Amino acid sequence: MISNKCVPVYIFISCLVFVVSAQRGRNSDLPPGPYCALTGCCKGRVDDCSKPILGTLCYCDEFCNQTRVEDCCPDYQSECLGITPEPDVTIPAPGETRSCTYEGINYGIGRTVKKNCNICKCEAIGDTVEFLCERNHCLMNALIIETVNRERNYGWTATNYTKFYGKTLDEGIATRLGTLQPERSVMNMNPVRKIYNPESLPRQFDATLEWPNYITDIQDQGDCAASWAISTAAVASDRFGIVSKGQEVVRLSAQELISCDKRGQQTQNCRGGYLDRAWAFIKHRGLVDEECFPYKGFDMACDLDIFGTLRDNRCRIPPNSQRTSTYLTAPAYRLGNETDIMYEIMVSGPVQATMLVQNDFFTYVGGVYEQTDIVESPKKGFLSVRIVGWGEEYTNRGLMKYWKVANSWGKDWGEDGYFRIVRGRDESEIESFVVAAWPETERRRYPSIPVPRTVVY
Repeated sequence: MISNKCVPVYIFISCLVFVVSAQRGRNSDLPPGPYCALTGCCKGRVDDCSKPILGTLCYCDEFCNQTRVEDCCPDYQSECLGITPEPDVTIPAPGETRSCTYEGINYGIGRTVKKNCNICKCEAIGDTVEFLCERNHCLMNALIIETVNRERNYGWTATNYTKFYGKTLDEGIATRLGTLQPERSVMNMNPVRKIYNPESLPRQFDATLEWPNYITDIQDQGDCAASWAISTAAVASDRFGIVSKGQEVVRLSAQELISCDKRGQQTQNCRGGYLDRAWAFIKHRGLVDEECFPYKGFDMACDLDIFGTLRDNRCRIPPNSQRTSTYLTAPAYRLGNETDIMYEIMVSGPVQATMLVQNDFFTYVGGVYEQTDIVESPKKGFLSVRIVGWGEEYTNRGLMKYWKVANSWGKDWGEDGYFRIVRGRDESEIESFVVAAWPETERRRYPSIPVPRTVVY
């Protein structure tokens, strides 16, 4: 009678099949020995080839029952069969699950969680489990925010914006900028030369205080790369009110540029546009007002005919206006240096500028901005903005000259939608391409601006 042994020799190989599974299933709490290393009797059937273990016996002969955990000694495989056991794999106790923890919450294997802009998946790696995450550069970068605010020698402060959190830098550049770099022929245009005394310019000027009823309010372009359209429409709007001395206070439609200015632009799906082509559109066709064609923040059908009236006749001329056409401007012209820009703003109103934006700018909340050296990604893009004034401020780095600039990311960003940036050093290339245009008001038109070689188209 056979008891606790695989006695027949012809089934010895069958017994070996169970070695690995039996040893893997052995309780990891068993005393490790040595056992068989001391007996010296691994061959044949020797019932006395055993060692005491946990109040019973374990065997080291080749007929030990390897299907029973308590029969073969723990070191049987290594000492008698020459098999190196695989590393133990931790098996959860009943009711226990292996999980990853994030912000106090456990996530089982295979579950995902979003950490800022990266998707992380809970994975089992050997005896451990951990989140494996994507490696995207995030729009809200904790390192930048902490460094700028801790060191306090950059001249500005940073914050974590909820509406930008969770987005990648690529998404921010694609949806929150949207100005295409001017072509070389446009960049090579000579700037307008103005006659004035630079010494007469004041140290401070703010168009929003000088003409509070005429300056366009801050807009939010949303996730549409429309800074080119919003800044163009806003500069033209400001100048209609200022030049007409309040007779034509209007907010022009940026949506018309996005939806209707398709010639040479990349406006489909809000992918951006060129400033020179936007001004050419206004010169030749003009814009309707915002109420007539309101901003939607996405590329929609151009519901205007060539004369600028809605096909279903919803477009109305503002009350008490004598205007019979859309709002047109004369050719746009370029401004060449710091004091020319200042003089132009003081005399005729805000101007339009492009600036090169990198990761840290998205976190700006206040102060006089200049690019830092702590940006982790080299990716950048162009943003169109409206310069409305200038000033000076004493900081821990001395006297800082700045521009006051209107952005199009909403009033909950920056200084109520505005930001200040270092003036006179072409910081972020903000002084490299600055343009303006005269409005053609109903009371006076400007058909012969003497700038034939300096217009931007």
